[in-house]
Amino acid sequence: MNKKVIYSTVGLLLAIISVINLLRPESHTDNFPEKVKIALRDAGNQLLLANQDSTSRILPIKELEPLKYELSFERPLKIEPDSLVSILDNSLKKTELPNEYLTEVLQCIDNEVAYSFDMKKSVDTDVIPCRGRDLPSNCYTITVLFTAAQMAESNSYLWYLLLVLGFILIAFGFFNNKTTTIKGQSTGEHLELGSFYFYPEQNKLVKQATEINLSKKECEILALFVERPNQIIKRDELTKTVWEDNGVFVGRSLDTYISKLRKKLKSDKSIKLTNVHGVGYKLEVNQ
Repeated sequence: MNKKVIYSTVGLLLAIISVINLLRPESHTDNFPEKVKIALRDAGNQLLLANQDSTSRILPIKELEPLKYELSFERPLKIEPDSLVSILDNSLKKTELPNEYLTEVLQCIDNEVAYSFDMKKSVDTDVIPCRGRDLPSNCYTITVLFTAAQMAESNSYLWYLLLVLGFILIAFGFFNNKTTTIKGQSTGEHLELGSFYFYPEQNKLVKQATEINLSKKECEILALFVERPNQIIKRDELTKTVWEDNGVFVGRSLDTYISKLRKKLKSDKSIKLTNVHGVGYKLEVNQ
């Protein structure tokens, strides 16, 4: 399998997997902040009612940063950890919000954490300390950071990057297969050599619909070079292959045919027939 196929296949697989994951339904929707505010106000109301307080206000819910929200109150209140865990979990479930979140209860006076817990999808991995130890009546703020949604958001960036990488590999696979690097690979009846199409059976070169006729000897010599681009071919090998069974060979004949081929190939700067002094010739094809 050539590099073009490998790059294109890997790129296509990356693109398909990325699109599938990006289109997969997430745990939160476009109205995520509004749903969080509804849930936290509901939780705040339940906490106040647990304190026999049905008149004081819940202050506006604040979005402190992406996926992190703050619930605060007009008056001090007492917080029972068990009740807080249960009330917050029920309120978030009612609004179908993610069930993985980190909660902190902060003291207003110094912003120190008075209580915190970490809810995860699995009950076995929940971290809910100090259950049964009530927090005394005080001014508190409660923050909720949605860790599952945070992870999903991070993953989405990764899938976008992989999608871009997939498209790059696909493009690289299609456009990196330059025609200047052909080594005996045939496409139908011809070989690609730089910007030329070489037809060894028809003794001709074709470039942009222009036909360049080759003599039989020119064609045989060029075929040897095309099979082994960027490799030195010794004079003895060239003469033996082309002239062995074809009559008398004159010492300068090879140089003459090489000169003719150079003239016919000179319009393509990516191809060059060079003389390796005292050894032979080489068809230089730019990579």
